[in-house]
Amino acid sequence: MPCVNDQVPDTITAGWNFNLNQACQQQGDMKETQHMKLVIAIIKPFKLDDVREALSEIGVQGITATEVKGFGRQKGHTELYRGAEYVVDFLPKVKLEIAIDDTMLDRVTETISKTALTGKIGDGKIFVLNIEQAIRIRTGESGTDAL
Repeated sequence: MPCVNDQVPDTITAGWNFNLNQACQQQGDMKETQHMKLVIAIIKPFKLDDVREALSEIGVQGITATEVKGFGRQKGHTELYRGAEYVVDFLPKVKLEIAIDDTMLDRVTETISKTALTGKIGDGKIFVLNIEQAIRIRTGESGTDAL
């Protein structure tokens, strides 16, 4: 809730007491909000090393990579095994999770897009989420210091 300098009555609605000035004072006491993002990228497995190296070059310090299976518009494919045809619905992919400071967002998404691009169907997707808080367990650092 944004802080305003105007006087606000203590009672806003029946039964609900809230003093906006107190809330503003408490908000001022809090550490300035640090903006962090979680970038989730689903890419082809053979592009992992190239993407990791490219992200390292622009200053990304940590990446979590998970082997996953899924499908999108690609919808899988059929394979022939010992004379029988099988439908492979879920294709192997790699899921990257990268926690970054807000200022790096455009560089990170652009780097992933350019590096993971093959021009063929199934290149992947990038999702961006807000991070409320980050805490480094070992030191107790929080916010962008923990990234």
